Amino acid sequence: MPSRPRRQACRPTCEHAAVPETLVTFHAHPDDECIATGGVIAAAVAAGHRVVLVVATRGEVGEVDDGVLADGETLADRREVETAQAAAILGIARVEFLGYRDSGMIDTPDNDAPGSFWTADVEEAAARLATILRDEQADALTIYDDNGNYGHPDHIQVHHVGVRAAELARTPRVYEATLNRDAMQRLIRDRRNETIAAGIELPEGVDDPDEFTMGVPEARITTTVDVSAFTDRKREALAAHASQVDETSFFLAMPVEMFREMFGTEWFIRRGATPGTSEASLFPSDR
Repeated sequence: MPSRPRRQACRPTCEHAAVPETLVTFHAHPDDECIATGGVIAAAVAAGHRVVLVVATRGEVGEVDDGVLADGETLADRREVETAQAAAILGIARVEFLGYRDSGMIDTPDNDAPGSFWTADVEEAAARLATILRDEQADALTIYDDNGNYGHPDHIQVHHVGVRAAELARTPRVYEATLNRDAMQRLIRDRRNETIAAGIELPEGVDDPDEFTMGVPEARITTTVDVSAFTDRKREALAAHASQVDETSFFLAMPVEMFREMFGTEWFIRRGATPGTSEASLFPSDR
């Protein structure tokens, strides 16, 4: 989708935002945008901001059941289409793929495959992203925390590339999408028995609160965004990634109310924020 010069005539929703801004949200694979930032994306669009999605890879290494793909269709082709569908649901204005190959999970041969994002030169990849940031005159960028939330090579690379790209483009605000580990441990502890009783299979690493290591300790969080008003949109966009997230998946198998509780808050670390910073939005005009 084409970019547009910033500060042109407002879109129909601009009257809801005191100062319309542009958010670029950078992710490793298709569907990551929904899980990590789907709520803030939908909220930003509703407030009149412009949102641009940049995806490093097309998710070639994802698992797919037999019969899902059409004859001659690749998983990358399908996931690109699904990303466009999810973006339309969330109201994203522009989608760009950087063109790297999915690196797979840590310590797999895909990590070192030619063209993998994990092996990409950070300066080169950052220059690609910085071109988009400059083109959009981005006010804010989301990336991942320094461990990529859970140690996935491509997620870690998103952190490194995103940090450098923001430096090159002089993007004013950079937010590291993460999980509040302490809050998630409390939620798992409170809802574990109920979830199991409902017949929902908890993924490995989520079934035991004491073993939940994703994200960061609560003290590192600077920005806690209540996206509960947009969890239905977030769920719908996630369902658009049907090759990876079907109705039996952990995300969609749970009752709607439970989904709202688990995914109705999104957490971030604002780079360079002073100690003790506590924000409720990525946009100053919306706080």
